[in-house]
Amino acid sequence: MEDDLFTSQTEKAWQPLADRMRPTTLDAFFGQQHLLAPDKPLRQAIESDRLHSMIFWGPPGTGKTTLARLIAQRTGATFITISAVLSGVKEIRAAVEQAKQKLAEGKPTILFVDEVHRFNKAQQDAFLPHIEDGTITFIGATTENPSFELNNALLSRARVYVLKALDESAIRQIIDRALEDKEHGLGARALEVTHDARELLAKVADGDARRALNFLEIAADLGEPEITEAIMADVVGKGVRRFDRGGEAFYDQISALHKSVRGSNPDAALYWYARMLDGGCDPLYIARRVVRMASEDIGNADPRALQLALNAWDVQERLGSPEGELAIAQAVIYMAVAAKSNAVYTAFGTAMKAAAENGSLEVPIHLRNAPTALMKELGYGHDYRYAHDEPEGYAAGEQYFPEELGEQRYYNPVERGLEQQIKSRLEHFRELDAAALGKTKKHRTG
Repeated sequence: MEDDLFTSQTEKAWQPLADRMRPTTLDAFFGQQHLLAPDKPLRQAIESDRLHSMIFWGPPGTGKTTLARLIAQRTGATFITISAVLSGVKEIRAAVEQAKQKLAEGKPTILFVDEVHRFNKAQQDAFLPHIEDGTITFIGATTENPSFELNNALLSRARVYVLKALDESAIRQIIDRALEDKEHGLGARALEVTHDARELLAKVADGDARRALNFLEIAADLGEPEITEAIMADVVGKGVRRFDRGGEAFYDQISALHKSVRGSNPDAALYWYARMLDGGCDPLYIARRVVRMASEDIGNADPRALQLALNAWDVQERLGSPEGELAIAQAVIYMAVAAKSNAVYTAFGTAMKAAAENGSLEVPIHLRNAPTALMKELGYGHDYRYAHDEPEGYAAGEQYFPEELGEQRYYNPVERGLEQQIKSRLEHFRELDAAALGKTKKHRTG
């Protein structure tokens, strides 16, 4: 539908405060100075009327829709908006037909698609020819990583601009403007909002301007002449942080937790764990990832880490919160301070690659099982050396790899934790192998 940027005052009176307070000029737009400062390419493109298709990627409430509207206003383009949540190919075609009519009148069209990542491949492809022939300038808005959610064909035709969560200073300015604006905001009311109440609201907004204004409007509608910190606390309740399960913030935070453990920083690891819980992440998901960390980054340098991680997972499943969350915290801290080794992780990956690349190599005949008389007659298991009967419990010089592959070395223990002892023992065994092979070679040539 075509969107009138200059909605009548009667209509505005029924709009939420967040809609009424949308800025109408770039100079009134708070935040995103990395995109909209006077010397930035996007600002220069807007002011010189050099439109191009673009994707706005950022958290909720950072101004994606507002910025698209401002671009249309500044450039004099018709602004058509559709929502990927509510629309399909039929609505896309209708919008394109409207754009063609406007183009025939000599007026460009910006087609704004909110939540564009919700469109499937076919729906996204429907825009391509119309972007190519100049019928529309496409602007999409998404809270999800475009690299994962949008087609390469669409991405190649649009520039991605990353909008950042607003800092508390910007949120406070937006709150102050809403309280002072007598035409669109709350300035016409005899309303006082204390400094502490504003600070709390700015904090709980968590970088989302729309969220801040929605809470402010709810507080104002209570009818109290003064909004105190206590009243605002009742309105906002327990603020839920920005944590889109399965989205960009989700994977960023689990990555930060994992890398903090790997980097042996227990305090940072505990912080990211707390952030994920605060954002509503299922503790069982974190417990599963902690088990992964125990094998990937600690391994045999401290095998106790894996057992502790499994125990924490078990406690969470048996007891739930808060006992389970505390047990996971214990495991996170232990792994952050434990000796680190990725030798098992690396060895496993190398072995899997070797298995995939070398095909179905035969098991050496001396290693084969011989449960039947026929197999024994064929030599299965013949000359196999039982390690327990050998000196030091080790069959020096015995061959365990396929003949075509030869001896390989995948596992290389590090000089940390228990792996120091493992490394020393393996080196000793290799010395025994070398001595045994030397004797065999000397016997054959003697």
